[in-house]
Amino acid sequence: MCGIIGILGHEPVAGQLVDALKRLEYRGYDSAGIATLERGHLTRRRAEGKLKNLERRLEQHPLTGTTGIGHTRWATHGKPNETNAHPHASDRVAVVHNGIIENFGELRETLKQQGFKFESETDTEVVAHLVTREMKKGLGPVDAVAATLPQLKGAFALAFLFEGEEDVLIGARRGSPLAVGFGDGEMYLGSDAIALAPFTDTISYLDDGDWVVVQRKGAEVRDSAGHTVQRPIIKSNAAALLIDKGN
Repeated sequence: MCGIIGILGHEPVAGQLVDALKRLEYRGYDSAGIATLERGHLTRRRAEGKLKNLERRLEQHPLTGTTGIGHTRWATHGKPNETNAHPHASDRVAVVHNGIIENFGELRETLKQQGFKFESETDTEVVAHLVTREMKKGLGPVDAVAATLPQLKGAFALAFLFEGEEDVLIGARRGSPLAVGFGDGEMYLGSDAIALAPFTDTISYLDDGDWVVVQRKGAEVRDSAGHTVQRPIIKSNAAALLIDKGN
């Protein structure tokens, strides 16, 4: 079971992303990675094994972007190595993913025939290329994700980060939980409230089939039909639970 985190912040987010991933270690994982926007450009740091390996990579090659996504991976498609670690990316988008894309094989073959090159063995990389294909048709990030999601079969949660888009994250839920966190001029995506606990106690869980466009001013949730919907915003006690456990 993989872990997902996304942050739209005001300060460099690399450290926060890693801290959030540490709180998702209970899910189990064999690799980890983050992506941020460095002067608008998608930049990744990934590592096989424990989060300390990713931390060493970041010490050697720091990231300073204020918008980013992170992931801990438990291998399903492809070996547990750095190449297969998330985030997966094209020149337009980076994506992290929890779950399984059941029809990734046929999608992958179609994309290969259309000239897309794959560096990993994962089902997740297919999603990055599908979104990229839509963007190459002239669609913006929101419309590209809207066009991609119906092509996917399976159970998953996704978070997207886009080249040049400092104030946008997009999340999607189908069968795997995903929460939106509301901060003071900052916004978050996470697999659960525990990941978000140090940042905010104000969260909203997406319903199955929902996807969400997150900006620093707030979040717009859409259902599977593309209609804008409202989901309950609640106060989480996850921070208190972490304190009780000595974390």
